[in-house]
Amino acid sequence: MFLHLYKHFIDLIMKKNAFLVAVFSMVALAQAQAQTGDSETDSHTIGITIPTVALVDIEPVGFKNIVMDFKAPTEAGLALESPDENTALWLNYSFIPSDIGKTASVSVAIDAVNPKFEIKVQAAAASGSSSGGKLGSNASGIITLSATGQNIVTDIGASYTGDGANSGHNLTYSLNTISGSYATLIAIDNPEVTVTYTISEQ
Repeated sequence: MFLHLYKHFIDLIMKKNAFLVAVFSMVALAQAQAQTGDSETDSHTIGITIPTVALVDIEPVGFKNIVMDFKAPTEAGLALESPDENTALWLNYSFIPSDIGKTASVSVAIDAVNPKFEIKVQAAAASGSSSGGKLGSNASGIITLSATGQNIVTDIGASYTGDGANSGHNLTYSLNTISGSYATLIAIDNPEVTVTYTISEQ
């Protein structure tokens, strides 16, 4: 009888100790989690930057310096013939606005105006399969180039035309003598006029 009671007493003590150990373990785990801040979920941030972009170029790069020669008449009594139109060049651009509602335009100007002849350019509507975004609108008419910049493409939103020839706006150049200036013409050999395209945000 005594032995039975003794064993029962020992069992109670062991169970109590096991319970206390479990309680102490749970308290220690809770304290550790509280100290480290760990829980069932966690999170972190990702910083994202979208840069402003305003880039323009004329393609193809290796062949963008063109020559437009007047043609000598082959029959006496005839005038010089104006050069054929040149459609070899393409206007490319990439644009990301600095703020909501901002757009861009591309203007064109020449460095010097020759009073004896005039250079004209017209941009076609944007084309090409590598473009994206809101491409600009080409000017509706032919532009006679001057030292003052004139918009050739307007209302450009966040977009890119694609890179290289056959992407963006095809440019058509024409060259002719100015009416009344024929009497002042002299032979010249390849004088260069620099045409500059500039993309600007509005």
